[in-house]
This record gives sequence, structure tokens and C-alpha cells, in this order.
Amino acid sequence: MGDGPHHHSRLDPLAALRAPGDPPRDVYLTGTVFLDIIFTGLASAPARGTESWARGMGSSPGGVANMATALARLGLKTSLAAAFGDDHYGEYCWDELEQGEGIDLSPSRRVPGWHSPVTVSMAYEGERTMVSHGHEPPPEEPVPVCPPRARAAVASLTPGRRAPWIAEAAKRGTRIFADVGWDGTGAWDLAGLADLEHCEAFLPNAEEAMRYTGTDCPRAAAHALSERVPLAVVTLGAEGAYAVDGRTGETAAVPAIAVEALDPTGAGDVFVAGFVTGTLAAWPLADRLAFAGLTAALSVQEFGGSLSAPGWSEVAAWWRRVQSYESQDPAALSRYAFLDRLVPEECVEPWPRRRAVPTIGFRGSA
Repeated sequence: MGDGPHHHSRLDPLAALRAPGDPPRDVYLTGTVFLDIIFTGLASAPARGTESWARGMGSSPGGVANMATALARLGLKTSLAAAFGDDHYGEYCWDELEQGEGIDLSPSRRVPGWHSPVTVSMAYEGERTMVSHGHEPPPEEPVPVCPPRARAAVASLTPGRRAPWIAEAAKRGTRIFADVGWDGTGAWDLAGLADLEHCEAFLPNAEEAMRYTGTDCPRAAAHALSERVPLAVVTLGAEGAYAVDGRTGETAAVPAIAVEALDPTGAGDVFVAGFVTGTLAAWPLADRLAFAGLTAALSVQEFGGSLSAPGWSEVAAWWRRVQSYESQDPAALSRYAFLDRLVPEECVEPWPRRRAVPTIGFRGSA
């Protein structure tokens, strides 16, 4: 992927907090890795019975790899448990994550005779359309019930179903950050998210939060959720995000950064990664929200899921650039002043830095 560890300035956001006896990993993840093939530069949605030509194409690990890559690029020691097919796609994804991004795959496994799940994503007009194909990995390949020690874990909750590893990880002191997908059953029963009791933070989007709480306002939903989980964060898309710390009563609201969105793939994962980073680094709640929103905004300006996750060099370059605008609102700038103490000068690279867009089969700098 031409964008591996040698191409990212690896700033360690937890450097000041590290101590002997700490868990060897900062964040643990488990889930499904897809091979994402992304078509870009489509003028419009493909029309039935016609052939469309895309101006660009890329491929990268997707699915849970989006989150793993976003965390690793922000300098967190990231560990991933996933099944990888023993086909070329699986080999490519394994190599990109382990060698390219420095992600610990020791809890992962290769499954003989199982082909990698694939998603084809078409980006146009700031939206995306996806087609996926895959098979469940063999039942004898379970998620490790006893996950490795880590400061934090990110879990995707499934209505009506517990994931035993979540309780086990929480019991061993791992801080659980959770999101949730769309409830296809239409039940939207908060009690059905049983593993929420083990979570430190819950980060649904506004629609999910309101449906689960029966409220008609995202802020009211966040307050209702904070009675079930210590920290409720509701993402509001173009409106930013709102958070409630149920332990202290503190609230924070941060507006979104206005950007031209090329491809929203993986932006939610990048937001969670930014928030986890700030939380583990013990930043104030509003700074965590602002940083999460910033990293998500930077990601939608690039194509692809894991491909688009920003590292510290992009954060630093953005911060230097927006300060150079004469018309910049000082109040808006002050919201991000905390970046001054985080981003060293040597992080800055020329802006904009287009990403390598890898295609399977090339070797070397592809």
C-alpha cells in the first residue's frame, strides 16, 4: 500500500501515560475483514442495463480493518482478531494490515479453503452504493473468548445477542467502546443490547440513538443513554456530535467541520478511533469530540475506508493550514487550540497529500 508505517509520522498520544505493567496493547478489535474494491469518479449511479466507466479504482482491507487502521494511524498499539481466507485476497489483506499498518494479528487466524468476503463500493455525489459477498467462517473458528489484555476494546453490539468476549475483557479491566448497526428487526429495544452493561462508552448515530430511547431529539437521546452507560456520544453527521458523561453530568457539543465529502466510507469508524484515542489520553470531553470530528472530516475527503484514515501528519497539516487563512474565525480556531501541544512541527507534510491507491497484484510501491 505505499502508505505504511514508513509513510506515517508515528506520534504516540499515550507516551506520557505509559508505565511498566501496562497492557501490551492499547486497543483490541474483532470482526470481519472484507476486501474492499472502490470505484471512484462515477458521474452518477450506474443505470440498469448500461456499462459505467469509473475514473479511479482502489482496493484495500475493509470491514473491521477500517477501525483497526484508523486506530493504528493515530499511534495506538492495535490488536485484531479476525478470520482471513487462504486466498490471494486474504493474503493481501493480512500483509497490508500487519506489514503496512503495524497491526498485531497474533489473535487472528487463516482459514483453509475459505474465501475472503468482498465488497465493491461505488462512490458518487458524496454517497456510496455497495455490493458484498461472503460466507460465514467455519464454526470451528470462534472469536477468542479470552481476548488479549488491552487498555480498550471497540465492540459492535448485536441486538438480542451477547458476545462473551466483551464481558471477559471488561472483567479484566479493558474499557469497552461500543457502536451498533441498524436494527433490521425494527424492535429498537435497548434491553436487547445486553452487553451495554459492560461498556464505558456508547457511540450511536442520531437516528439509532433516538429510536433506541424513544426520543425525538438527539440530545435528549444522549441524556437517556447516559443513564445506561457512563458515556453517551451521539453523532449528528453534518451537525457534529453531542456527548453526555453520566458520571459527572458534563456535556459537550462540537459542530462538524464543513468539508466537501468525496466518500463517506469508514467515517464513522474514524470518528470512534479519534474518540478512543482522546479518551485513553485523558483529554477533556469537548477536545475528544472535536478531534474525533476532525479525523472523520479529513477521512471523507479521501476515497476508501481504511485508505482514507488520517494519521498525525494529516492532522498537523490541516491545523497549520487553517491557521494560515486570514479570514479564519478566531473562536472556531480556539476550539482546536489543543492541537498545538499534540502535533510536533516535524509531522507536517505538504498539503494535500494524495494517498497511494493500491491495486492487488502490484509489488513494491503500489
